[in-house]
Amino acid sequence: MGVEGCTKCIKYLLFIFNFIFWLAGGVILGVSLWLRHDPQTSELMGLQLDDEQAPSTFYIGVYILITVGAVMMFVGFLGCYGAIQESQCLLGTFFACLVILFACEVAAGIWGFINKDQVTEEMKVFYDSAFSSATVPALFGVAGKEEKKAKAEGVLKVFHETLQCCGINKMSQILLQTNGLCPTKDSFLEKVTQISCHSRIDELFTTKLYLIGIAALVVAFIMIFEMIFSMILCCGIRNSSVY
Repeated sequence: MGVEGCTKCIKYLLFIFNFIFWLAGGVILGVSLWLRHDPQTSELMGLQLDDEQAPSTFYIGVYILITVGAVMMFVGFLGCYGAIQESQCLLGTFFACLVILFACEVAAGIWGFINKDQVTEEMKVFYDSAFSSATVPALFGVAGKEEKKAKAEGVLKVFHETLQCCGINKMSQILLQTNGLCPTKDSFLEKVTQISCHSRIDELFTTKLYLIGIAALVVAFIMIFEMIFSMILCCGIRNSSVY
């Protein structure tokens, strides 16, 4: 009787954790879809300069999150059903899926940690390339590049309007303001204190990467408890069937 009571207690705990896990999967799926379609990132990631597309490293992480969120919802449902039915087969499958998901999450975390600076650096390089194409021909009187210059100016305007920034440093801001490529500011103080686009790019992607990291840590914590409870429940079901 004690074994059966303990088994039922673990069963309900596992069901609760699985329901939370299912909800967490839904939250991660929702957040990742928001990151994918967020106006700021969508505007920047859709940019193209000549044949060069804006860096897509950030979107690789987002697509991984979308996949993980969808799989988590399926696995959470599987765990809830397995706990209710007290099925060793379903719980064993659930445990195996959790182990695979946990391993994938650790691998994705390592990949994200290694590439966390690459995301911002690639976008800065892309911005600098557009800045050079838009300003160098004008500075040195290079002819025959009007079309490329116009495209580069269009890319800069998207950066500036989306992130409300201008240039790389104060000197570049003066040059861009002269060419009318910076966002319009009403006062002289606003023009002088305008934030550089490098700083805005750092701010944008660092905030989003921290959000992804926090979500991954919460999910990993839930996964560990679920693996423990699923194994305990499996053992409890096996022992109760013996008696």
